[in-house]
Amino acid sequence: MDVDKVSFYPLLPDLLTDISQAHFVAIDLELSGVPSKGVHSVGKPSLQQRYLETKEAAERYQILQFGLTCVEQDVANQKYILKPYNFDLSPVIAERGLDIERIFSYQSGAAEFLLKVGFDMGRPFTHGVPYLSRVESREARNKHVKRQDKSSLADIQIKPTEVESLAFLDRVRSEIRGWLTSPNAEGTSYVNIAPVGAEVFKNASESPAELSRFEKRLVHQLVRAEFPDLVTVSKRGFVQIIRFDREREDQIAAGRKRDSDERINRQKGFRWVIEALLGSDLHKLDLQECAKDPLSGEQVFADMDEYRAQFHRAHALMQNNPRVLVGHNCFLDFIYIYRTFIGPLPDTVEEYQRKLHKLWPTIIDTKYMSTHNCGDINPVSSLEQIAEQMSFEKTPRTETAPEHSKYEDTESFHEAGYDSYLTAGIAVRLSSKLEKAGQYVDLDAHDTTKLDPWTLAGRNQNPDYAARDLASLTLSEPSTTSISRPATAQEGFTPSTPGLDWKRNGDPTVVGTSGPHDPNPQKLKHRYTPLPAGRVKDGMPGFKSDFWRVYGNRMRVFGTEEAVFVLEDQGYGEDGSEEEMVGGQGGVGV
Repeated sequence: MDVDKVSFYPLLPDLLTDISQAHFVAIDLELSGVPSKGVHSVGKPSLQQRYLETKEAAERYQILQFGLTCVEQDVANQKYILKPYNFDLSPVIAERGLDIERIFSYQSGAAEFLLKVGFDMGRPFTHGVPYLSRVESREARNKHVKRQDKSSLADIQIKPTEVESLAFLDRVRSEIRGWLTSPNAEGTSYVNIAPVGAEVFKNASESPAELSRFEKRLVHQLVRAEFPDLVTVSKRGFVQIIRFDREREDQIAAGRKRDSDERINRQKGFRWVIEALLGSDLHKLDLQECAKDPLSGEQVFADMDEYRAQFHRAHALMQNNPRVLVGHNCFLDFIYIYRTFIGPLPDTVEEYQRKLHKLWPTIIDTKYMSTHNCGDINPVSSLEQIAEQMSFEKTPRTETAPEHSKYEDTESFHEAGYDSYLTAGIAVRLSSKLEKAGQYVDLDAHDTTKLDPWTLAGRNQNPDYAARDLASLTLSEPSTTSISRPATAQEGFTPSTPGLDWKRNGDPTVVGTSGPHDPNPQKLKHRYTPLPAGRVKDGMPGFKSDFWRVYGNRMRVFGTEEAVFVLEDQGYGEDGSEEEMVGGQGGVGV
């Protein structure tokens, strides 16, 4: 389903409902530029170096398209229902008066690629959904407060030689004092400060008389300094001076703040979706914005009680309950998402890891799933190739929701919505297949007769193996030589399906049963709570199973020394209520 700036708010209640009911959400991005890899004289770059390259790119380039597929687990019918959305995002600040400046750019190579695959480069500008990051929203509010504080304005210093300005100020003083001392002053509620001779040109359209911006500032400054019981109101061409009234001024200030908040919330746009995925409080969302025609954007009659009921049902499921997010080769994607919607990126990959994991406790990379224990030879593992391999799997059943049928019979590679749709299907079927196979770690690293084909693919240096499609080995059924003896209590995992034979020995990426980490999966600080709907038979492993200790919270980063980016728990509260720190400032206000 394509969503643009006109249909975004009308479709938002249904989208929030889909997110709230999702077993997990798959994502994908299309970007205006990607990292330029640095030249390293010796060896591979470290993960820190790759992070800094990507950080620099995320600070320069933009997300042009965001794909999002909500995957609902239909236990009653034993299938997964896929609901893909495709959003174009606009880098333009459409709402006026926010005083936010955003610089955006394109990388020539990325633009060439997007044009080659048929991407409409103008669409983000003409149809894109707006957005503001958390930091931009905070900046807009702070600038509004600063604009309302007239005392924060620097005074204009008038020199004795500036006789025209001094004469202007003398005239303004005289007019104000004349008004205040006039016998009719009590009955006159204001005085207007206009240019000299304004009455002569009152009806002469060819020569309108107006105060300049400089003269207006002088009037505001003079009244603020010398007449504290008066207030200035800037009008077109002149300044009106009225008596100070606390109640009226408070009402005006409240109205201006309300107007500013409404403009910020409208510009926030797609970040409402990001905050929903984060489990944030969304009560500031104005549902009146959703009561519009999705084609024309015109206001329509709507049952607001029904809107509110739908919103509160979804919100109750989402709040304080971050979604499980799935991407393919998504190390880069999440850096861009953080920079675009949260705020400035940390300087170190360790600090970024901590902040990202606090935001989304469970992230799954299907590229890592397909290349786990792949050894020194990087297998072929593109999204298209894995999707083609998994298309032969008949179970678990997946089905596209009728109102989201755009991609059911159409291939749209490199459209973010379609790629998120493929990622969702891969996550369902590959995780099920891997858990049923269950033998991906060698028990005895010295006895290659007992190794399964996935480990052999990574260890064997024979050129014949190197030339083969190693991804197909990764996704193939276990060989008859793989180990079949039951695992002991100390080395076994807790599978979703009873009876599966899992091993953990020999895999350096899997947390062992000894040491500081508690092996009990029930004690993992994964804040996501699945809906109480049971489970599809032979479907995805349950998120509380040990399967995700191996495959969850790991992102493949080929080309680096580490080759994998690992998210670990960092000791936040059991209820996950600790506020995210952004750029040294606390709070998750949306």
